[in-house]
Amino acid sequence: MRVVLERFRLDGKVAVVTGAGRGIGAATALALAEAGADVVLSARTEEQLREVAAQVEKLGQRAVVVAADLNDLDAVAGLADQAVAELGRLDVVVNNVGGTMPREFKKTSVRFLEEAFHFNVSTAHALTRAALPHLLADGGSVVNISSIMGRVPGRGYVAYGTAKAALAHWTRLTAADLSPRVRVNAIAVGSIATSALQIVTDTDELREAMESATPLRRIGDPDEIAATVLFLASSAGAYVTGKVFEVDGGLEQPNLDLGLPDLGDTL
Repeated sequence: MRVVLERFRLDGKVAVVTGAGRGIGAATALALAEAGADVVLSARTEEQLREVAAQVEKLGQRAVVVAADLNDLDAVAGLADQAVAELGRLDVVVNNVGGTMPREFKKTSVRFLEEAFHFNVSTAHALTRAALPHLLADGGSVVNISSIMGRVPGRGYVAYGTAKAALAHWTRLTAADLSPRVRVNAIAVGSIATSALQIVTDTDELREAMESATPLRRIGDPDEIAATVLFLASSAGAYVTGKVFEVDGGLEQPNLDLGLPDLGDTL
């Protein structure tokens, strides 16, 4: 008798999810818990984390809340040892924390660019390095949340898109280094209904433009990203490493005017 669905189970496993207070991070934490994992939840806002933890516990799993500024590399790296200390092991790391506000090129300083890299790439590197001894114990999985802006152009995204492109290639390179014991994959997220996209979802013109540019003609749901994380984190994805999954509704070229000035006549 075939038991394919059992491959999606994470019974007895422990996961760390960064940026877990809302949006994709919260949805991911709940998906992993529903599949049987205990979860360490970390983000800046403790109240949000407590709400997610309560939902994890309703699913019958343990939740450890770590409110922290994950821009602090020591804080994000410390999550690995906290997972082992509180829950006994560490099997899955979801590097979800990240993001950078859109900014036109002439206002994008070197410091702003470096901060984008730090928040989106260095944090993932710090946590994954700290987690590695634990992930090697039984063969673990790392899932990074990248973005469509890491592979297509868009006005105002020079810092964010560059950082997410770096995270995508960091995924491929790290997967090569850590194979065959640890699998490393990423998801290039498209337009998902989170607080980061609120400016679009709350504005009819912007929302309709985004939907019309997307072949599936809608904005995605955080649970759709969480389901992909579950596949990659579980043994269902056991033969996948070094890949960047495009979960973006088929979007190839965003058609979103952020209201940035046109510099064509001034250059």
